Amino acid sequence: MRRLLVGTLLAALAVTGPPAAAEEVVQNTAESTVESSAPGDVVTARQISAPGFFYARTWSITYTSTSATGQPITVSGTVIVPYGADEDTPVVGYAPGTHGLGDQCAPSRHLEAGDETEGLLIHQYAIRGFAVAVTDYEGLGTPGEHTYIAGRAEGNATLDVVRAALRLPGTGLSPSTDVAVVGYSQGGHASGWAAELAPTYAPELNIAAYAVGAPPAHLRTVAEHNDGGDNVGLVMAAGFGMDVTYPELDLAPYLNDEGRAAFADIRDDCTADLTKYAGHSMADYTTEDVLARPEWTARVDEQNLGGGTPEAPVLLYHSNGDEILPVQVSVDLRADWCGDGANVTFWRTHTGAHFTTAAVMSPAVTDWVADRLAGRSTGGNC
Repeated sequence: MRRLLVGTLLAALAVTGPPAAAEEVVQNTAESTVESSAPGDVVTARQISAPGFFYARTWSITYTSTSATGQPITVSGTVIVPYGADEDTPVVGYAPGTHGLGDQCAPSRHLEAGDETEGLLIHQYAIRGFAVAVTDYEGLGTPGEHTYIAGRAEGNATLDVVRAALRLPGTGLSPSTDVAVVGYSQGGHASGWAAELAPTYAPELNIAAYAVGAPPAHLRTVAEHNDGGDNVGLVMAAGFGMDVTYPELDLAPYLNDEGRAAFADIRDDCTADLTKYAGHSMADYTTEDVLARPEWTARVDEQNLGGGTPEAPVLLYHSNGDEILPVQVSVDLRADWCGDGANVTFWRTHTGAHFTTAAVMSPAVTDWVADRLAGRSTGGNC
């Protein structure tokens, strides 16, 4: 459904044009290893021809970031810079929604192939003249497992892809330019984490706004809501992500035969593949309630939003009809952020289902972000 909806809208928008310049490789020779690189340093860059982005130069990059446990990692991503960009061109850090767990699911690969399901949403920013930096997150498109829904890793990767875009040779961008960070669904989780982490992790970035759409802000609530339903595969993917992020959790001893088979299979699934688990419960795959174990409870709760205070204005939006991520998680997040003195604009919408809302709300969200990047103030509605 997601691919059909957003792909159809993208087809209506995108037009073809001359290919980008011939491929070139930019290598960061100043630092030869990830361990000696700073977060946001470009490791490799390759200029590509990304179908639909005829009005921009586009690079496929890898860059240095920081894992949820504080280790240096290499993450892949895409940087899109419209022709004519200069030192005043803002940069939008784009955090994608759930694509899956396998490397073949990575947004960078689909942007280069021309079949990225969030292409329309990315175009909404790029066609306004904003540079867009899209992260793949840890382990999605690079060696290692995807640490799905590990908040700190997501937030770091999103902030660091912006840093990488600003350090990428040949873009014309300025390190002091205005920045916005946006995302929906898993991307909402990532942009929310970026908002909470930025004051200490990336204080040099001149961030003017965050757009946080339908975030899974409280993982236990989301897991309970989806267990036994059509989207339990996302809960299983989150369990896989927690297990590979924090090896001490060691999920294997709590899996039955069906669970061992399922979790061996899920590691390279894309989002559409996860529907095979519809109607099942986590209890079908485990020997006990893993989320009730204290070590799991602690790590899962660490992924919840609301523990930090965004310093730039935030647009938080969520549909009452969201069937995957209940709107109450955003109601509670708004209360947390507002209670801490953040500038929050909350749109509780009647825009239907989860993926429908991403597409329907995109123009209004982009307008709100563009206003912040233009220096227009907002008082929020806390």
